[in-house]
Amino acid sequence: MTTVASFSIDYVQYLSPEGQLVGDKVPAIAKDFEQLKKLYELMVLTRVFDAKAIALQRTGKLGTYASCLGHEAVHVGMGAAMKYEDVFAPMYREYGTQFHRGVKMSEVLLYWGGDERGSNFSGPKHDFPWCVPIATQNLHAAGAALAFKLRGEERAAVTVIGDGGSSKGDFLEAINAAGAFKLPLVLVIVNNQWAISVPRKKQSGGQTLAQKGIAAGLPSIQVDGNDLIAVQSVMDEALQRARSGGGATVVEAITYRLSDHTTADDASRYRPNEEVENARRFEPISRLRKYLMSNNQWSAQQENKLLADCAAKVDAAVEEYLNTPKPAVTDMFDYMFAELPHDLAEQRQYALEMEKNG
Repeated sequence: MTTVASFSIDYVQYLSPEGQLVGDKVPAIAKDFEQLKKLYELMVLTRVFDAKAIALQRTGKLGTYASCLGHEAVHVGMGAAMKYEDVFAPMYREYGTQFHRGVKMSEVLLYWGGDERGSNFSGPKHDFPWCVPIATQNLHAAGAALAFKLRGEERAAVTVIGDGGSSKGDFLEAINAAGAFKLPLVLVIVNNQWAISVPRKKQSGGQTLAQKGIAAGLPSIQVDGNDLIAVQSVMDEALQRARSGGGATVVEAITYRLSDHTTADDASRYRPNEEVENARRFEPISRLRKYLMSNNQWSAQQENKLLADCAAKVDAAVEEYLNTPKPAVTDMFDYMFAELPHDLAEQRQYALEMEKNG
């Protein structure tokens, strides 16, 4: 018997849970403390925003909301590696990436408040809006990447999927197209260990989720998703390869969902509290803070000021969201058809009358 092919999956970590550099060779960003501090500040802002959004939902001022608690290093690291001209096709909780690309917090709140004007967000207009149907955004990104290749543009598309979503046909079709057409695409599997109530061990029999990319002929790698330095470095390398014609990459980022899946979920019904508390020991913000402090780049005074500044920024965004005038009731009818069908025209008129009558 002859072996015709063999593969391996590398795991990348540069910053230990204790906030210490590991390994003999680390990327340049590990010593670029000014950039690290900016990214740390964005991670903290994202977490403060996240907590406020959950509070708004609990008090009836926001609809169902998908928390990003524990994912900050993955999301901010992705954003830090991207260029403006790249395209981002998100799921529905990558706020750190979007904030890095210019999306406003008030726009995120508008979206989860049920106002579709939130999808017309700031930042690159070529980025895709939030995508709640699982994994369809992977195909959108593959299509954008194909367009870049056909046009000869030095751009790349980045898309995200969860551990559960990586089982969907859309994801598998996207990686197959990426391999067959050598697309400038980076597909990130954010493995937070739970696909709502389905644990990772029941989701796939594979040793890793990254190895799914091998079947499509793609370079595939696993990274510590709680290590901002590792995420940014791996993404930067994958994006440079994509833009220069080297093709797509699958990146599996290992992290943990410290929150419920969404505010419509109660994870305590299926997930042991001991597991969650243990995962907090590895969360990304305290890890990076320890690293900065151990290098005399951060202090308790700076931390207190940052938290106060973040709270003020989030409060201002909430006020902007709450004070945004409601859309016209006719908006739900006016932007789908060139000529409104008769039955919808009747409904539109009825909605107008109902609004006038209070």
